[in-house]
Amino acid sequence: MLFLLSPAKSLDYEPPAAGVPHTLPQFVPQSQALIEVLRQKSPQQIAELMDLSDALSALNVARYEAWAPKFTAKNSKQAVLAFNGDVYEGLDAKTLSPQDLDWAQTHVGILSGLYGVLRPLDWMQPYRLEMGTTLQTDKGSNLYKFWGAQIAEYLNAQLVKDKTPVIVNLASQEYFKSVDRKTLKARVIECVFEDFKGGKYKIISFNAKRARGLMARFAIQNRLIHPEGLLGFDLEGYACDPQVSEPDRLVFRRKVQA
Repeated sequence: MLFLLSPAKSLDYEPPAAGVPHTLPQFVPQSQALIEVLRQKSPQQIAELMDLSDALSALNVARYEAWAPKFTAKNSKQAVLAFNGDVYEGLDAKTLSPQDLDWAQTHVGILSGLYGVLRPLDWMQPYRLEMGTTLQTDKGSNLYKFWGAQIAEYLNAQLVKDKTPVIVNLASQEYFKSVDRKTLKARVIECVFEDFKGGKYKIISFNAKRARGLMARFAIQNRLIHPEGLLGFDLEGYACDPQVSEPDRLVFRRKVQA
């Protein structure tokens, strides 16, 4: 069973992750090709392409210029420790044990516009490139066309030893669209997180993102390898509601916000 997460826009490279094992990304040539395309664009073009402020555009233009195909402790950090958004606050990887991180390395994947798929301990250089970006490359007009079937093929290879391969999608639809479902040979289970507000249950974006990270943490710490294990998720007041769930769409609800 493999758990998929979205990346985060917010990054944290201080302090360096000293003493934590690292691996290298799987798609460095593809990342380099995308960087070369991005380097051809002006700060104004980057700002328009990604709807960024001038300051953020300048920051990311500098990141593209600094990016190198050689990953080192000075220019990189383990992906699961570098991402710093709502999902990663829920995951709280810096408090996971070395054994937990080792398990996560083979059971968690982070989808990425620049890197395709990152394993938790893959070194990552800072970047901003959302999967939904309409970036023209020699493969087509957007990143979905650029990545094509590559991500799904990689996931198939990761799950090849599983008799009944399962993907647990904790990523946004923007990112999961990069997984070619025609190529993917695994069952996909979606997890939905709802809070009771205004007299009804609804998805509250901030809480749902955090809950995705919490679910990943729960899976890592409990070494979940079968879908049935997902039903036990109970962090921060959530519980699976079987009345509104389906076999491949599990709905977790809570009445009191944590």
